[in-house]
Amino acid sequence: MNKDIRNLSDRIEAVFPKMVQLRREFHQAPELSFHEEKTPARVAEILQALGLKVRTKVGGRGVVAVLEGGKPGRTVALRADMDALPIQDEKVCDYRSKVPGVMHACGHDGHTAALLGVAEILAGMREDIAGRFVLLFQHAEELVPGGAQEMIADNALDGVDAIYGVHLWTPFPYGVVGLRAGTLMAAADSFRIEVIGKGGHGGLPHKTTDAIVIASHLIVNLQSIISRQVDPLQSGVISVGHINGGQAFNVIAERCTIEGTVRSFDQEVRQFIKQQMERVIEQTCQMYGAQFELKYGWGYPPVVNDSSETTRMAAMARRIVGDDNVWEIPPLMTGEDFSYYLQKVPGCFAMVGAGNEEKGFIYPHHHPHFDFDERVMKTAAELLIRSGLGYLSADSPEVTVGNLYR
Repeated sequence: MNKDIRNLSDRIEAVFPKMVQLRREFHQAPELSFHEEKTPARVAEILQALGLKVRTKVGGRGVVAVLEGGKPGRTVALRADMDALPIQDEKVCDYRSKVPGVMHACGHDGHTAALLGVAEILAGMREDIAGRFVLLFQHAEELVPGGAQEMIADNALDGVDAIYGVHLWTPFPYGVVGLRAGTLMAAADSFRIEVIGKGGHGGLPHKTTDAIVIASHLIVNLQSIISRQVDPLQSGVISVGHINGGQAFNVIAERCTIEGTVRSFDQEVRQFIKQQMERVIEQTCQMYGAQFELKYGWGYPPVVNDSSETTRMAAMARRIVGDDNVWEIPPLMTGEDFSYYLQKVPGCFAMVGAGNEEKGFIYPHHHPHFDFDERVMKTAAELLIRSGLGYLSADSPEVTVGNLYR
């Protein structure tokens, strides 16, 4: 195994062109959450050709592949997500999305291609592996309720002792790996409020109950929950992303809909924000004589990394990118249903730098011009392989949490 580890970079270099080819193939044919068909079929085809035991339609549309090592040992899982977003691809490149209104704007095509590369590399060294790898290709990460819970319910984690995952992350430059023990990413909830007033003529406002005006006050009042009711040492976000009301310039709207998201790290804060939102909505609408309907959606819980596995993964990252390029990062207000896996087994989720200003890879995730430095797939693959093999061999991380980051 030591020889295989020493040759790992060479193995990854050899497989990298195939990773790029697959990534671009997936990028041109993106599929939305819960509509993945061709992507999982292609993934299963590749894994079966490598001689892995493959199960399809896991939890609906997921794929699970098992690689049995030549020696007995523990079981480690590695995960990638496959779904795309309802965004029009506005990039100018050879591999631009061919599906109108759908694109891989978050890097999941790279996640899938990198893990397929990992599968090929591990398949070539399986006789020396002491244990078992379970490769999870998950559907529907982008859309609540997500695919993680469905795959877990369909026994995707059976027998798994630890799990690792990565996210290709353009806010960080290529060559950097960001980690954090404990809470890394936020709980991501959603809400929809419909304000119900009384419509009428735009010139006779006193005869109406203006739903748009009330909704406007409501948006402002909701912000006071974060600024004046949540402990400043805690964190929370209420963001309104969509408002819709009215149909004509001279008609006062009877109904107005507000939609948005709530982000938090602490479960008590999460509950508190919802309770305060209910109070603010009720009292604001009551003050203006309107009715309301609130639909609150509990989203993914926070991503909480295991301290020991974060230590292990950071140690592996240091071997790949060097001490100074492994960063301890602050918690992120983005959400991820990798959180459900971490609730079941210990593991770590890492952010791998994929941005490159010189090459123009500067756009944020979920942007119509999103793209990333494809070399990051090599970093991601090596980090997953080293972390998994390190766990199976009980390899000492060689560092403590106290001196992880420099």
